[in-house]
Formats: sequence, C-alpha cells, structure tokens
Amino acid sequence: MVTLERPVDMFDREFEWDALTRFATDDAGGATLGVVSGRRRQGKTFLLRALCEATGGFFFGADEATDGESLRRIGSALADRVSAPAPLMFDDWYPVFDALLELGRERTVPVVIDEFPYLVRANPRLPSIIQNVLAPRRSQRDESRTRLLLCGSAMSFMGGLLAGGAPLRGRAGLELVVATLDHQLAARFWGVDDPVTALKLHAIVGGTPAYRREFARDDTPAGPDDFDAWVTRTVLSPTSALFREGRYLLADEPDLRDTALYHSVLAAIAEGNASRGGIASYLGRKSGDLAHSLTVLADCGLITREPDAFRDNRTQFRIAEPLVTFYHAVMRPMWSDLEHARGTRRLAQLWKIGQRRFVGNVLGPHFEQVCRSWTAHHAAPERFGGGLVSRVATGVVNDPSARTSHQLDVVAFSYDGDQERLLMIGEAKWGDTMGLAHLERLRRIRELLSAQDRPGAATTRLACFSMAGFSEQLVAAAGQSPDILLVGPADLYEPI
Repeated sequence: MVTLERPVDMFDREFEWDALTRFATDDAGGATLGVVSGRRRQGKTFLLRALCEATGGFFFGADEATDGESLRRIGSALADRVSAPAPLMFDDWYPVFDALLELGRERTVPVVIDEFPYLVRANPRLPSIIQNVLAPRRSQRDESRTRLLLCGSAMSFMGGLLAGGAPLRGRAGLELVVATLDHQLAARFWGVDDPVTALKLHAIVGGTPAYRREFARDDTPAGPDDFDAWVTRTVLSPTSALFREGRYLLADEPDLRDTALYHSVLAAIAEGNASRGGIASYLGRKSGDLAHSLTVLADCGLITREPDAFRDNRTQFRIAEPLVTFYHAVMRPMWSDLEHARGTRRLAQLWKIGQRRFVGNVLGPHFEQVCRSWTAHHAAPERFGGGLVSRVATGVVNDPSARTSHQLDVVAFSYDGDQERLLMIGEAKWGDTMGLAHLERLRRIRELLSAQDRPGAATTRLACFSMAGFSEQLVAAAGQSPDILLVGPADLYEPI
C-alpha cells in the first residue's frame, strides 16, 4: 500500500483519507468493493474526487436519470477514460461493471460511482448485478485490482446496502461513514476562537462543512458581538441558501413519503418531547402509531435513539442535525413572517422574538449533547482519575423517599475487567451559574446509586458543566476535593 499525501485544501478528514487510501492502494489480487456514505454536504464527493486525482482513478457521478441515459453517460465516460474513438454503447450493467474491472487489470485503481442510489432507483437490480460481478472464482474479478467504491447520501438506503440478507452483504472490504465535524473541529473550520460563540454557532449549523463554504459563502461571525447579526443575515434571511435548508433535508431522503408527519415528529422532539409517549401526546396519536416513523427517521440519520443509562427499557430521541432543531424550534413557528421579512431591521426583531426559544429549546439541549461528546471523545482520562470512558449516556434516577426522580445529563462508565462501573455523573447548565446546590443534588444522586449497589457509584466523580461559570463556594469545594469536576467553555474546546 502507498501512503498518499492529504490534499492541502482538505480540512481534517485524516481518518477518512487514511482509510480510503489504504483501500485504494491495496495491491492484493482481486477486485474489491467499498461503500462510502454520509449525509449530504459532508464532503464525500470532495474526498473521492481527491482520491481519484491522487491515484489516477475513475470517477462517475450519477444523476437522477432513466436507466438508459445512465448507461449512455457511463459509456461516454469510459470511452474518454480509455481514449476510445466513440462512446461505448451498453444495454445492460453487466458489461459496464466488467469494463470497470478491466480498468484494474494492469494496476490497482479506484473506481468511484457517486450517488449510487440514483442508479438503483432506476434499476433495482444493480446490487445483485454487482454481487454476481464480484463473485469469487470469477476470472474478471480475480484478474482485476479495481477498487470499486459506491457512494451515496441516502442514509437509509446506504445503511441497508450491506445489511442482513442484502445482495452485497459480505462483499465489501470497506464501509466508511463520513460524519459531521465535532464541536472542536467545527470551531476551527469556521475560524471562531471564542468558545461561547463557537458553541452557539455549532448549535445552529453543526459540523457540516458545506454550510460555511457554499451556503454562507465564508461569512462567519466576527466575534461575540457579531453573532446576532450573523444569524439574521446568514440563517434567517430569505435570500440565504441556509434559510430553507432545514426543510429540504427531509426531501433528501427517498424513504420519507409523508413529510408532514415526519416534520411533526421532529417538531415534537424540538419542543422537548424526547420520549415516545411524549412525542405521541404532542401529536395526538397513540404511541404505537409512531414506531415506523421513528424507525425511518433513525435509519435516515435525522434522529438518534439514546437509551437510558440505568433502564434498558427507556429510550429518548434526539434530533441529530442541529439545523433541523433550529428550524423547528425557532424558524417554523414564525415561518411566514420570516419569508416576508424585508430588511435587516425586521429580521433582527424576529430574531429577538425567537431568542427565548433558541436558548431553551436549542442551546440548552445542544450544550448537554456537547458535554456528553466531550466526555466520550475529548476529556483527558486524568479528569476521571485515570479511568477510560467506555460509554456516555443520560439517565434518570428514582428517589423513592422523596417520591421524585432526578435527571442526569451526563453519565460516564468505564470497564473494570468484565464489569462496567460508574465513572462520573454530571449536570449541564447553559445559562445558570452553578453553585453548591447543584453539587448537593449530585451527591444525593450518588447516594441513591450507591444504595442500588451500582458498581463504582460510591467513588464516582461529580461533574458540573456550565457556560455561565461557577460560584466561589463551588470553586473552593472543587479545589478541596478531587472527586468534583468543573467544566467550563474553555475546557470543552481544549485540544486533546
């Protein structure tokens, strides 16, 4: 395998680039298959085009077209590749894939088919055809070193391409999901140094690279004082490409037929209804009626299921795309006013109206999620007494004596041999200065967990996450006890 230098204009994506280059330069005999997926606008096409440029590979981008037109287009592209005097004519995909395997007869070469779901929509036989083309002991496959990469943005379709009894199950040597940038990488990508501004920005646009480059045209908040103006001119303005993006993300998924129902489910979650029963109550439906809708949204990557840390039968749902949350929580309730707004003054007025919902429905839950992500992926083990985090979740702890229950925003576990043990429990507050009352609440929860004989509960660390800071008394208490952890804005953006 050859080490390929990452393009200078590629931001991060080191993990993805290394995986692709290892796959594409593997000189082992026999053609192999790889699958690349991820939500739209994450840079998949950029990655794969760069790979083909670096290796002399073949790239074909599919369109929404009939099967016959796609066969003509790929025939023309293959003719250009082999310098044929006329377009190659195909009436079926078997000879197309044999021609793609022929490209790798003399040397290892990546062959990329981008937006593969478009082709399958016109010809559902394609996965089975590829299965047969790549069958073991088939001479065209065995004598080729083509590295065939299928790429697509329809997450439900791509997720099922290699699953269960799917034709390509067991055929792929690479399955790569190109994820969004996390909060630290997103801050670097947008060039925002202030952690509070960076988290506000991430709560709206998340870590999707295209939202800065193509959608916002490199318009970034100049600082904390420019953030509100940036929102009005870049997200809330009807002339901005970001304005309708929250609505259009649903249209990108071919499996979402009843978009009105799915928008309503997302709106319910954005309103703070995280349980199946809460969502059903918000929509005026029975809980069982939503099973299919929630499954489809999860398969599409628009929502995630988050099991309770302490109860296996309890699940909460969270919107995975921040812009969708922002749209449903802030924009959708005043959509008509935003559409007809003329001028920055009116948009600023509407944004002022929407700020309460932004703080309560967007920033608060997003901050909690970032705290969990930081705990799982960024926090140094020393913060937890040297323990390695194995799992992070939210949880509810019952207090029978008080006839109440306590919500924990962050619950971290580690492994002690074969046994999972509690490592840390925490509470996250966006706008509240945290004090001794918050610490006492965590201590009470720790006592309850110890009474339940939870492994590690007696020594678990207590974490307070706050963007507004901590009282002097809490800071003093943390200085005297190693089991108290205070995490502020700067900590969340501290490099690993």
